[in-house]
Parts: sequence; C-alpha cells; structure tokens
Amino acid sequence: MNDASNNFKLLKVTPSEGFREAFILHLADNSLIMGHRLSEWTGHGPMLEQDIAISNIALDLIGQSRNFYQYAAQLININNEREVSKTLYPGEDLNEAVATEDSLAYLRDANEFKNILLVELPNGDWAKTIMKLFLFSVYQLYFYQKLIDSSDKQLAAIAEKSLKEVTYHVRWSSEWVIRLGDGTDESHKRISNALEDLWSFTGEMFQPADYENSLLQKRISITVSELKNDWQNKVRNVFEEATLMYPEENIWMQTGGKNGTHTEHLGYILAEMQFLQRAYPRCEW
Repeated sequence: MNDASNNFKLLKVTPSEGFREAFILHLADNSLIMGHRLSEWTGHGPMLEQDIAISNIALDLIGQSRNFYQYAAQLININNEREVSKTLYPGEDLNEAVATEDSLAYLRDANEFKNILLVELPNGDWAKTIMKLFLFSVYQLYFYQKLIDSSDKQLAAIAEKSLKEVTYHVRWSSEWVIRLGDGTDESHKRISNALEDLWSFTGEMFQPADYENSLLQKRISITVSELKNDWQNKVRNVFEEATLMYPEENIWMQTGGKNGTHTEHLGYILAEMQFLQRAYPRCEW
C-alpha cells in the first residue's frame, strides 16, 4: 500500500479566515454532511420508490454544497493570505496551492467543519432519518427564503436555486412524518422516539455564530433567530396532523457545531468520505 502521508500535506496560511468565507462554509458543510448521511440509505430504503426519493434528496443537498464550496474557494483564492487548509503536493510552491471545492470538502479536519450537530447524527431507523430531514428541511426552507435577499448576489442566486429543491424536501418529509405519526402503534412509537432523540439538537439552528452576526450590517447573512417562529409554526402544524406532542420549550439544547466542536460521529463520516481524496490526491467530483 502507498503511504498517503507522502502524497500531500495540509498547510495553514495566516491571518485568520474571513467571516464571509466562514459563513459560506457553514452552509456548504450543512448540506454536504446531511446529504452524505441520506446517501447511506441508497439501496436500503423501505421500498424502491422511497429509496430513489431519498437518494435524489441526498443529491440535491450535495449539489447545494458544491455551489457553496465553489464560491467559498473563489473568495479564498482572491485573498490567499487568509487561513485555510490548502493542498501542497510534492514539488509545488505554496503560492501555487489553491483552494478548490475538493480541498474544502475533503482536506479539512473535523474541527474545521462548521455544520450544525443535527446533520451529523447517525441515521438510526427510517423514522429517525425522516424526522431529522424534516426538522432540517423546514429550517433550510425559511433560511433560503431570507437569503435570497442577501446583498451578496452569488449567495442569493444559490439560495433561490436551492429553495426550489428544499420546498420538495419539506413536502416529502412532512408527508412521511404524518404517515408514521398517524399510522400504527409501532410507527407512532418510532417517530416519537426519533423526536425525543433529536429535539435537543434543533436549538443550534437559531443561535448565530460570530461569523453570521458580523455579516448582518452588510446584509450578507440573515438573522437566524428570526426564523424560529415560522419554523415552530410549521413544525407544530405537521406534528398536530401526525398526532405528535410538540416538546416543551425549556429543553436544554446542544451547540458547538457552528464553531467546530462536533460529536464523535463527524470524525467517522469524514474518515469514510475523505479516504479516496487523501489516498489518491487530485481526484475530482
């Protein structure tokens, strides 16, 4: 076997990463990790139609992440003095090393990822996957609705394109939440258990990171706390139809993912997802 450590090394360039790049990487990481999790269902869905549906949703999310990564790489390369993991292959000069969508997805370590904790949690059974997708998709729906008004025209364009896909994700996952919640005793139990397991990870969506707050004045980012009421109303309505109890408001919430503090699960995801690029440098999407 080849020693992968001889093929490349990661370099840090100072000063620290820009707030706009960090915000874009946060959005990219959310979609990539959620998409990767859903892709684990390919070939294992409960029926062929739903297997295809969830695989297509995974592709939608990975496509979103590519758009964000490409834009982040473009901004990073405009000012290559900012801190970013860059690939340097044998015989290449530091100044020639550039950020790409591949390096941002495949050559950053877990503590450099900025996705929320919810998306990296294991799939569990079908009910848990459905509940996680529903909670996240409703958040993305209202997030992109706001982001299309961003002063950053590229971000606004990505949000507008993604919004069409996310609208379908919300409808599909909502139907499954209702189907399981208002179905058999067993399906109701499973979706209720999923809600109990996942709820404490939803609060992070509405707690802004420094890089989000720093971009508000220029209207590049959005005020995520303002999404909470719409998100809650949508979730409540679906839960009511699914005969699910809406959790109490005072539940303690897990946080940290936006700033690089993750569960152990992300490390396992990256070990699998990044292996090919690290073992065989220059592989492309």
